[in-house]
Amino acid sequence: MTARRGRIGIIANPMAGRDVRRLAARASEVTHQAKREMVARIAAGADAAGVECLAVHAEPWRIGTGALEGMELGARVEVVEPGPLKHGGEDTAAAALAMKDLGVTVLVVLGGDGTHRAVAQVWPEAPMVAVSTGTNNVFPSLVEPTLAGWAAGLVASGKVPLAAHSRRSKVVRVRPYEGPATLALIDAVLLRNDHVGNRLPMAPENIDRALLTVASPASVGISPLGGMLAPLSAHEDGGVLVTCNRSPKDRRLTVPLSPGRFWEVSVAEAHRVASAVTVLFEGPGVIALDGDREIKLGHRERARLHVERTGPRVIDVSAVLHTAAEADLF
Repeated sequence: MTARRGRIGIIANPMAGRDVRRLAARASEVTHQAKREMVARIAAGADAAGVECLAVHAEPWRIGTGALEGMELGARVEVVEPGPLKHGGEDTAAAALAMKDLGVTVLVVLGGDGTHRAVAQVWPEAPMVAVSTGTNNVFPSLVEPTLAGWAAGLVASGKVPLAAHSRRSKVVRVRPYEGPATLALIDAVLLRNDHVGNRLPMAPENIDRALLTVASPASVGISPLGGMLAPLSAHEDGGVLVTCNRSPKDRRLTVPLSPGRFWEVSVAEAHRVASAVTVLFEGPGVIALDGDREIKLGHRERARLHVERTGPRVIDVSAVLHTAAEADLF
């Protein structure tokens, strides 16, 4: 019997797909039970690939631990204790760090753009399979969890090489007037007349500027705002800068800023910017990072932003499985 190798960590954000933005949109709630079923399918796929260890994190809703109870697995199950619950991105970040310390070689992350951003903040180069369960899901993909776990297991066990079947993602690096540098995976948006911590959808008239790593018309949120005028994929370098609400002559675009909800947005211009070119956001205003309002800028305070390819290493599930088939690994 072939020896088992590799450790996979599964992070399922309990809060992803359940915040107030879902109530203000037409998005269905992703229940804890639905996430348990997804984790179980990921575990089944990873186990079939021959991994040695499956790690999940402890949390009150028992999404990961409850999913693996009663499963007959060849892999060893380890439960990490990331610390006191804070009901925010800090919990996801703590789970990622705990799994990194455990020696996990591949993460499977369930959540939206914000969840994956929380992982990227503390483990920038994390090898991961990004599975969509959030409200805005430009960074993660809609992938069957069974296949996500299978591909992750093939990479974690060393049967399929990571480097040839993954890519480093782009980030918007943000250096505010005060405080430490931070990042966004998809979009950093300067908002007027808003406040830190606001969880409601962005009002179109408050959007001043946005710097995007991905500008896709086939998405929901801020990304299609740039994608309708200057499309840019995750595979292409650089970003797209969108400027809004400058004059009555601006172009009016109908944009799905939330699932099932369209708003008219006034766009003055949208154009590509090269990697490492600095963009300035000037206050007063609030900067939202992948939808989360986090940075307040006072009058004439500035933040410096640029796009760089230093984000998590995202695994291409389809490419991994095709390589495995060609190599007769099944």
